[in-house]
Amino acid sequence: MVTYHTLEVKGLNIFYRKAGNPDKPTILLLHGFPSASHMFRDLIPVLEKDYYVIAPDYPGFGNTTSPDRKEFDYTFDHITEVIEAFVNKLELDKYALYVFDYGAPIGFRLAMHNPERVTAIISQNGNIYREGLGSKWATREEYWENPTPEKRQSYRTAFASETIKHQYIDGTRENTVSPIKRKYTVE
Repeated sequence: MVTYHTLEVKGLNIFYRKAGNPDKPTILLLHGFPSASHMFRDLIPVLEKDYYVIAPDYPGFGNTTSPDRKEFDYTFDHITEVIEAFVNKLELDKYALYVFDYGAPIGFRLAMHNPERVTAIISQNGNIYREGLGSKWATREEYWENPTPEKRQSYRTAFASETIKHQYIDGTRENTVSPIKRKYTVE
């Protein structure tokens, strides 16, 4: 059964989902953008039979604290630092990493910091090299380096419902993506 928790880490409340037996091998599920651990809601029940599953939300995502960007450096290095402290607080000594999208640069940094802890890496759409980012990232990087109000306003379309939906269904055949559920049960 999936349970929901928060853990104070470096002054932040890190939300996470947990399931399975802690005596079994651990899988750390690291979500992508623009989602959160919610993206694993259907996978966790499948994995929990054979694994101990932990799926945190990063700072600024899902149900985890979203500090103001003037007070928190939203870089992969800093988010990795927070997730690494989270892993340490949970005393996860060995784990497999399942990384998706933004989870890749975070998970691979975890693996580089403590390779002896990582038993396996499962990567889905996990880009970690600059050439793989494409031209759209040049615009985003320009915004990160020079975050004017005008650039921030022009970037809002990246978070529009249709843009997010398009990210998941563009190029798929009809009836191959699960429909959106309107009601969820919290256990």
